Amino acid sequence: MTTAQHKIGSGFDDKSTADDVLDGLDLGGKLAIVTGGYSGLGLEATRALTKAGAQVIVPARRPDAAREAVAGLPGVEVDELDLADLESVRGFAERFLASGRTVDYMIDNAGIMACPETRVGPGWEAQFATNHLGHFALVNRLWPAIEPGGARVVSVSSRAHHFSGMRWDDVQWNRGYDKWEAYGQAKTANVLFAVHLDKLAADRGVRAFSLHPGGIITPLQRHLPKEEMVERGWIDEQGNPLNPEGFKTPEQGAATEVWAATSPQLNGMGGVYLEDCDIAEPAPAEADADMRVGVKSWATDPEQAARLWELSAELTGVNAFA
Repeated sequence: MTTAQHKIGSGFDDKSTADDVLDGLDLGGKLAIVTGGYSGLGLEATRALTKAGAQVIVPARRPDAAREAVAGLPGVEVDELDLADLESVRGFAERFLASGRTVDYMIDNAGIMACPETRVGPGWEAQFATNHLGHFALVNRLWPAIEPGGARVVSVSSRAHHFSGMRWDDVQWNRGYDKWEAYGQAKTANVLFAVHLDKLAADRGVRAFSLHPGGIITPLQRHLPKEEMVERGWIDEQGNPLNPEGFKTPEQGAATEVWAATSPQLNGMGGVYLEDCDIAEPAPAEADADMRVGVKSWATDPEQAARLWELSAELTGVNAFA
């Protein structure tokens, strides 16, 4: 089977920053929505996009903290959004649509990682609900503003999708819970979402991408005990990174999502998984979860992508393409 999952030689790499990939681009008159755009990679994406001239809407679960974080950045608006609450998603979308504006770049950046077992909404597992279902509902509700601008939709996934494909027999982890496998399933869902959205939307001028931003120490690790990060070899007892070369800076980590949203090099493409500011190669068949190289076939399978779309539409009650 042929695949578009092959490097294109973008000229960028794992050291490139968000400013690097935007160099020479004028985003004046463009509007981006960056979920979680006030912390970690999201904040760096917001900063770089505004520096290039874009207006950025930052939906935030903690709007006061968001306003403090983006203070001084030109052209940034903050509004309230809790991705784990579908009524909050609906409210944000309705407020934005009422403004009459269109979206050029939709960056689904916010997420939670490896949290203790948590239930939200009607008993959904929190990582699947927040990282995937919330963004699924948000993009579908914002579709009337996404389609007219021929927007790019960017789904921030992770190499952690190697940890787990979709657990179709127990998507909500009702029979036992593993925080890392649950995170992996949620990140696989982020890739599958982009695969099927691109299939549905490409003929309407909207393209979708997913990506691994790289390993970065950010507030995403908030749920991990220091002891676990020490055991994994990420930090020492004082909290300092043990292998700084093994991690990206937030500026480097934001590069791939910004490149996905804006790069002319991706014109005419979509539905692919990116890493290090290029299209990723398929993961070798023998790659295990520790290797985490490229993209697993279970995350780009069009049949699984369609199945997840149907399930997500059923769970959220939202489907712009119905």
